[in-house]
Amino acid sequence: MNTADLLQRALQFDFLSIEEGVYLYHNATTAELMYVANELRKIQVPHGKVTWQIDRNVNTTNVCIANCKFCNFFRRPGHEDSYITDIETYKQKIEETFRYGGDQLLLQGGHHPDLGLSFYANLFKELKDLYPTLKLHSLGPPEIAHVAKLENMSHIDVLTALKEAGLDSLPGAGAEILNDRVRRLISKGKCGGKEWLDVMRAAHQINLPSSATMMFGHVETIDERFEHLVWIRQVQSEKPDGHYGFIAFIPWPFQDDGTLLRKVRGITNNVTGDEYIRMIALSRIMLPNIKNIQASWLTVGKQVAQVCLHAGANDFGSIMIEENVVSAAGAPHRFTAQGIQNSIAEAGFEPQLRNQKYEWRALPVQIEEQVINY
Repeated sequence: MNTADLLQRALQFDFLSIEEGVYLYHNATTAELMYVANELRKIQVPHGKVTWQIDRNVNTTNVCIANCKFCNFFRRPGHEDSYITDIETYKQKIEETFRYGGDQLLLQGGHHPDLGLSFYANLFKELKDLYPTLKLHSLGPPEIAHVAKLENMSHIDVLTALKEAGLDSLPGAGAEILNDRVRRLISKGKCGGKEWLDVMRAAHQINLPSSATMMFGHVETIDERFEHLVWIRQVQSEKPDGHYGFIAFIPWPFQDDGTLLRKVRGITNNVTGDEYIRMIALSRIMLPNIKNIQASWLTVGKQVAQVCLHAGANDFGSIMIEENVVSAAGAPHRFTAQGIQNSIAEAGFEPQLRNQKYEWRALPVQIEEQVINY
């Protein structure tokens, strides 16, 4: 293999193999990867703007039996701190989100042993009845797999029922690393990697827009990272023509503060800024059939994320009016609507507000600026 040849093929939108991706990871310079990824970004996202979003992560419940070793958020059934969010809380949070200019809730929770399809379908219907313009970007493949098992239903039937109830798009949550060797070590109670991919195949069949993620920098090998990327790319290549498929890919480094992975296994987040920038660039290179690559400012901070905009990323994600899961493991960074726009501009790009489908939104005329106090 030869670095120059592989990078030239990448510029032609070739599908590089796992082995070729690993070779670039070990042999290409950061400057080379940034250059090629930036050129691909300019072709795929020619308007040159950097998109961002206003939404809120609200947790349906913190009860979970998946027992992920990197999660500090969950509580076991019956725990004194366990909860299921009530409708009055949703109303307060949604109305506040609208005041802040948001249009969407990212609803996620845990693998609650007693919450099946009717719970989520009824919740989505009630929220849409109350707020018809609200977008629901909710659950994720592990939760869909969990509900399907509880109900003895297929993935596609669960997703169809939820879409009819008001689900607008499916987050790429719970991907972590898709190789089952890794999943057995860090998230044994969640669906396997193949089932995660199969849930996304089902979502794409019914044209439910989705995203994909990768949490890296823990127990995975470099080969397993690139296996993950190639498997995501394969599912995207199978989507029906004209369907959304994976609209975006978001890689982010494991956050270790207080997690069992750190306490029991001594696994810490050693992902440097340079390595994150390289993985952003390699994501753009390895995923030529996914248009949008998002830099995770929440986990790597403003300055590293800004450099990522010159390394293949074209999106800064959401200001996340509220986020409780990753933050519980030590992600300290926060943005307001003005702050995220300023950061994009500082990096040399024009900020553009979007919705979950990457359609542009006009910035609301009346928008209350969030006060960050958490």
